[in-house]
Amino acid sequence: MSMAGDEPSVPKDYPGLRPLPAIIFGSRWLQLPLYLGLIVAQAVYVVLFVKELWHLVLGAMKFTEQEIMLVVLGLIDVVMISNLLIMVIVGGYETFVSRLELEKHPDQPEWLSHVNASVLKIKLAMAIIGISSIHLLQTFIYAGSLGKEGVPYTETGVMWQAIIHGLFILSAIGIAYVERLNQLGSHNRAAHH
Repeated sequence: MSMAGDEPSVPKDYPGLRPLPAIIFGSRWLQLPLYLGLIVAQAVYVVLFVKELWHLVLGAMKFTEQEIMLVVLGLIDVVMISNLLIMVIVGGYETFVSRLELEKHPDQPEWLSHVNASVLKIKLAMAIIGISSIHLLQTFIYAGSLGKEGVPYTETGVMWQAIIHGLFILSAIGIAYVERLNQLGSHNRAAHH
């Protein structure tokens, strides 16, 4: 997102777009219901968070330390997924649909001032790694009990979770590396002109 002062102003005598480019450009508004749907999903996560928090408060005196840790990790997981939703809703709308014009708003998130498709991809990849880390930590809490009755994880399941988490990390590194190469290429082309 660019600051409003950086945006080129549209001349008053601008003739507008031809019909086909206008339809193609206007099609970006088809994403609006998707972002509104994600806001509904965000509200569902708020309900889930309150439900889990209430479960923790009611069970605080009878839960073991491990049970409390699992519920708290579940709460953190809900918050991280909620943060991911906000990044997609706000960053995606700002990047792909229309500017929110929050430049002078006192509550504008710091990250929004420099969001673009590349930054959004990297932030989403990092958020997914964080969420995967929480799930992996929840799984590792059961690591000592693997193979026993009532344990929801198997050794194979833990192995696959760790492999998938590693693939998420490699993907994020790959995305960051490609974006870095693009930036270096842009700087080199600018230096030669």
